[in-house]
Amino acid sequence: MTDDRALLRLDGEGFGLLFSRSEAEALGASPADPLLLGHDDEGPVFALPVPEEPPQETIKAIDARSIAVQGLLPPDLLGVVAQAKSLLDWHRRHGYCGTCGHPTRFADFGYRRDCGHCGAKHFPRTDPVVIMLVTHGEACLLAHEPRFAENMVSTLAGFLEPGETIEDAVRREVVEETGVEVGRVTYHASQPWPFPSSLMIGCLAEAKGRELTIDPAEIAWARWFSREDVTRMIAKEHPEGIFVPPPTAIAHQLMRHFAEGD
Repeated sequence: MTDDRALLRLDGEGFGLLFSRSEAEALGASPADPLLLGHDDEGPVFALPVPEEPPQETIKAIDARSIAVQGLLPPDLLGVVAQAKSLLDWHRRHGYCGTCGHPTRFADFGYRRDCGHCGAKHFPRTDPVVIMLVTHGEACLLAHEPRFAENMVSTLAGFLEPGETIEDAVRREVVEETGVEVGRVTYHASQPWPFPSSLMIGCLAEAKGRELTIDPAEIAWARWFSREDVTRMIAKEHPEGIFVPPPTAIAHQLMRHFAEGD
């Protein structure tokens, strides 16, 4: 990987992700600190940083978000990209010990950094994020954030705070961003999100009412939508041109779950 992008090989039938050791070295990857991602049928799979974008026309450096959104790789390789991106980013940001400030060194095939001065051992972290579909009867609450593409809406989301349960985090985030009080919260599914190292915890939240008080610092606008509205948005057929994130995003799956009446 180079910066926040993965190297993909154009093989005539699509993109491939894996390179042999000799190919990786030709691209400028140093095998000194191989980050072990796991094993496939041919042996161990490693991730290595590449210093510059490769000059070959058949190899492209593509950001991880575009790889997922555009469906450039099969689902079993998307997890490999997420794992590599998250770990390589962690190594870039943790070259020094958080305890004593001295340099740390690569250890345990990339799953630890050790400080030779004070002996501290540092491990990759994952930041938990709640992402929730808020419903009230036959309607769900979706919002447009200022950073979104025009006319895109999504579910609400936010980081957990120290000492907070998942359920309390859902209730706090919803009331902070929209003024809506939430009662029952149930877990639905999760998704790793390597931007840089989050775990999205997907929940379903039942609102106690529909009155909105939007926090303009977080939300540009929010509305309640019917199941028919959501079905049309997923199909990109909504009369107002409103659409939702792609199927690779857990927000899409939460909305599809609602639209199908599950």
